[in-house]
Amino acid sequence: MILPPTAWRPIGVALLLLAVLVQLASAAEVPLSLRFVRGGETAASLELTALRERCDERTVEVDDPYYGARRRFLALPLEQVLQLGFGDTAALRGGTLLLRALDGYTRSTAADPLLDGGAYLAFADADRIARGEQGFDPIDRRQVDPAPFYVVWEGPGRSDVRVWPWPYQLATIELASFEDANPDTVPTGAGPGSPARRGYVLFQRQCAHCHAINGQGGKVGPDLNVPQSIVAYRPEAQIRAYIRNPQTFRYTSMPSHDLGPAELDQLLAYLRHMASHQRDPGPDGTH
Repeated sequence: MILPPTAWRPIGVALLLLAVLVQLASAAEVPLSLRFVRGGETAASLELTALRERCDERTVEVDDPYYGARRRFLALPLEQVLQLGFGDTAALRGGTLLLRALDGYTRSTAADPLLDGGAYLAFADADRIARGEQGFDPIDRRQVDPAPFYVVWEGPGRSDVRVWPWPYQLATIELASFEDANPDTVPTGAGPGSPARRGYVLFQRQCAHCHAINGQGGKVGPDLNVPQSIVAYRPEAQIRAYIRNPQTFRYTSMPSHDLGPAELDQLLAYLRHMASHQRDPGPDGTH
């Protein structure tokens, strides 16, 4: 018997719903993992289940700068996580780690503070788990999911994100200096101690988490050098004002920067220098 077209509609809806459920189930089975990179190559990729088996899991309570409140997380000591990913942590001492998030945020940080205790790799909100829920509450102004991992800090005085790295959506930890990982951001030809070189240090500390130069650096905010340098289309007085207090221009996730006139001079010297050293990777990110 051939069914009329109207009879197929419930069947079609049921099949579509089944397909959606299968996709959701498959997505739920994708393991949460953290990648460790050394020398440009993957040194290890560890799933959450393996990390929980081999680290001292605990509940930590922190003064969270993004939620703006005390929060409790299920977390793993970051020094133990780094030991699993890189091996002997003595080799990390004195080095630099790049903490890379799924959204393109990249935080360069000295390795030592991450090894000295107080830093944790959070993988779930403890209160949500107690309620029989999973994961995290949405975070920050954009209200995004912090998963797969969120670096949090226990102890007083560690909630200033300008000093202590608190990246969420953490997916990769790379052992490399910022300059080695991002050679096209280096102010070639600028002498040691020059304003452009000093401005480059400020760019790394203050801007590179979110912004790129020549396609290298953070990916959250716009590239500041290509296809046009910001100093080519914005008056420098406006750039200075925007850096110091972007909220007076637009509602944005970009924080204010407490930089003095001399520091702003150095940062602009770096941007002007790089405007004459453009290396545009194009919209697809390849030179």
